[in-house]
Amino acid sequence: MGMKIFLGLSVLLWLPYGVYCVINPGYLAGVAGVTASTPTGTTEIRAMYGGLQAALGVMSAFALIRPAYSHVAATALCFAMSGLFLARFIGFVLDASGSEYTYGALVFELSYAMIAGLMARRSRVVEA
Repeated sequence: MGMKIFLGLSVLLWLPYGVYCVINPGYLAGVAGVTASTPTGTTEIRAMYGGLQAALGVMSAFALIRPAYSHVAATALCFAMSGLFLARFIGFVLDASGSEYTYGALVFELSYAMIAGLMARRSRVVEA
C-alpha cells in the first residue's frame, strides 16, 4: 500500500466519522454503549470521538496535499492508534468488556497502528 492510498483512506475514515460524532454524539450509545449523563459528558464525547477523530482526518488530508508531512502524519497515526489499542486492551482485561465492538476495535486499531508504523518507516526522513 502506498502512502497516498493510506492517507486517502485515513481521510475517508476519520474525517466523516469525527464530524458525525460531533453532530450526533448519541450515535455511540447504540454502537459502543457510550452515553453521556450530563451536558459536560456530551461535550466530552463530541470532543474526543468527534473533534479528535476529525482532526486525524484533517491531518491526513493535509499530508496528502503536502507530501513533505506524510511521514509526520503516519507517525502520529501510529502513535494515536497504538494508544487507543493499548488503552482498550487494558480496559478489556480490567473491565471484562469483551463484545463484538471491543473485539472489532482491537483488531482494527492494532492493524491500523501496524500499517501506519510501516508507512512511517517506509517514508522515514533522512536526517543529516
